[in-house]
Order: sequence, then C-alpha cells, then structure tokens
Amino acid sequence: MNVEEIKSILKDQKDELKGFLSGKIIERDTPEMLSFLKTPNVLALLGVRRCGKSTLAAMLLMGSDFGYVNFDDERLAGITSDSLNKVLQAVYELEGSEPKYLLFDEIQDVKGWELFVGRMRRSKRVVITGSNAKLLSGELATHLTGRYIDFTIFPFSFKEFLRFNGIKAPNVMSTFEEAQIKREFERYLNLGGFPEALTIGKAMLPRLYGDILQKDLISRYKIRNSQAFRELAKYLISNAGREVSYSKLAKIVSIKNVHTVKNYVEYLRSSYLIVVIERFSFKLKQQILAPKKVYCIDNGVIEAVGFNIADLRGVLMENLTAIELQRRSSGHVSPLEIFYWRDYSQREVDFVVKEGRKVKQLIQVTYASEKTEVREREIKALLSASRELRCSNLLVITYDYEGEEKVKGKTVRYVPIWKWLLQ
Repeated sequence: MNVEEIKSILKDQKDELKGFLSGKIIERDTPEMLSFLKTPNVLALLGVRRCGKSTLAAMLLMGSDFGYVNFDDERLAGITSDSLNKVLQAVYELEGSEPKYLLFDEIQDVKGWELFVGRMRRSKRVVITGSNAKLLSGELATHLTGRYIDFTIFPFSFKEFLRFNGIKAPNVMSTFEEAQIKREFERYLNLGGFPEALTIGKAMLPRLYGDILQKDLISRYKIRNSQAFRELAKYLISNAGREVSYSKLAKIVSIKNVHTVKNYVEYLRSSYLIVVIERFSFKLKQQILAPKKVYCIDNGVIEAVGFNIADLRGVLMENLTAIELQRRSSGHVSPLEIFYWRDYSQREVDFVVKEGRKVKQLIQVTYASEKTEVREREIKALLSASRELRCSNLLVITYDYEGEEKVKGKTVRYVPIWKWLLQ
C-alpha cells in the first residue's frame, strides 16, 4: 500500500470522525487526561470494544491539531510495522504540517506497534486506544519503561446515562425528580451503558458481543476449539456473581486441560468483557486457590446473551455494583482492590473494598425495597466479616430502602442502589 492510498483512507476516517463529533456527544466523568501530555508522552485509553474510548480521545483533542489513524479498519488490515512510517508520512501530508498530537485507534492490531509508538514518544504526544489489556499494558510496560499513563474506560455510568438522556440529578430532589431518576434507573439496570445500545437499541448488543468474541479473542488468539470457548463465555455471563473454579468450568464445557480453561478466562478478562474477583484472604496462596467470581462488563450484555438466569434483577444489581466498584477503583488516587468474602460457615459478603493494607468497606447487595425484605443471614455475614477483617464501614445496597441501624454495636447503613450510583 502506497502513501497516497493511505492518505485517502485517513481522510475518510478523519471526515467520519468530524461528522461523529458534530452530533450528540456526552461528557465523560474522567480526570483531566491531557495534563499527562504536557510533554512528549503516551496516553493509553483501554477498555472493552465500543465503550466510547475513541470518542473520548477525540473529545480530549478537539480544538487541537491532531493526526488520526483508526487501525480497526478493514482497509488497513494486514498492515505491518514496516508500513507505519508510511502511515506517519500520510498523516503529515494530510494535515499539511506536523500535528501537535497523534491519535492511534486500536493500534494493537499492528504487529510491532509498540516499538513504533516508543519511538514516537521521544518527540511527540501520542494517544492510543485499545481493547486488549494483555497486549497493550504488557507491551507498553516492556517497551516504554513506565513512560506512559493509562486509564480504563467503561461503558456509561448511571450519571453519564442520565446526562445522555438530558436528565439532571440534583443533590436535593423533588418527588417528581426522584420518580424520574428511578424510572431511568430501571432502564439503565436492564439496558446497560454501551453508547450504541442507547443510540440504536439493545438489538446491537448480541452483535457487539459476537464481535468481541470473534475479532478480539478467537481470531487474535487463534482459538481452535471456538465452540467450547463460546460456551464458556456464555456460561460465565449467565452466572455472573456465582463462584466458579477452573476445574468445574473444564467439566462444564468438556475441556480436558484445566490450564486451557484458565487461559480462556484470562483472554475474556483481557478483552474487558468480564471482571474476575478473588475471594479475600490474608494468605495469598489461599486467595489464589479459592474459587473466583466473574462479572460482566455491562448489564445489557447479560440481558442480551445470558441464558436462563434465576433471580435476574438481583443478579443485575450485584453485577452493576461490581462494575461500578471497578470504575471507581480505576479513577481512585490510590488503587482500590475489590474482593468477595466467605468463611468456613459459608457466610458471604458480596464485596470487600481494600485500600493499601486496610479493608475500607464491606458491601452487601440485596433486592429489597423494605427493611423486612433484607435477609437476616446477609446482616450476620456482614457482622462476621466486620469482626474478622476489622472494618466498621458496613453498607447494604438495596433496591429502594434507605436507613441506618445499630446491630451488636455496629452501624449498618442501607442505601438504594440508584442513590449509591449517583454519589
């Protein structure tokens, strides 16, 4: 492919991007990312396919002079690192000068990209996006030796979902405003936050899910037993929030090698389609050997592809809480670690939030609209974990009950999930 051909493709891409940015754009709740590009550096926006990374990157650079290349374009399929200098030349010729920023979309599809970006970083400000944590973070760490900053981008939060629908959530709400927020939460709980699901409809979700499996995983990792892999992915999404072990999963999808199953789960995690949460233990070995819990990146995907899910609303609430905790962790000054807890008596707490060496908060999630609907065993588990982990910040996320009570000297707060999401 020669420079003129590449220029034609890049012009189409830039025109398409400008057209997209002239439409309805929703401000994302992210830190001031461009502050990390005051000097030559690399800013990496990572996250699941179609969660809004490219739009966010372009929004950051709006009003600035930047060159744009989208490598997730069939016309650039098969391009090699040897051709990246031609791409750069095409960018310069198309822009008429050397742009202040370079935006490379889904560049991990190009073999050897990391050496090229490493070279660019010495004199240029580079923004890259990608939907594979393993490839991007691993290669960046290896070749850029810490000289980059990365952020994980998620589908829309509930705040962003409201913003998309033109609804404000004031700190003090009237009865009408609260009712409106609750109605929108019902939609968000089931539809999720993928931008295309909001603009086009939930019919886009099975197709998006299929693209992630095929393009980001089966093709990239050359998975031969694609049927078993698809069955595993569907089983995990249909069982969000339940304990799983690699040996059990191997039996369910009829894969003899447990190590293969472990790799498959890691592939799904690297594509950001799932989040894996460890059981909390002060002993690392026990933590590694214990069953895991898996959550899906977006409730809409569970609704679209999950199979025969019992207690769907409870599952969706717990999944939503898990992803929101991951979102808050990724934007936290000091990284938070999210676990679940279970003791020898099988008492369980849904989420343990750890900061540094200290357990910061214990969270139960329950589909309850009244205090009487909160099961006694959930509170007993919370109190047991509180004693063992020395944590007094006890929260029960409910569907619509709010209150506070003292139980055996401990204060337990109850907060409706829609309010918690807006905090």
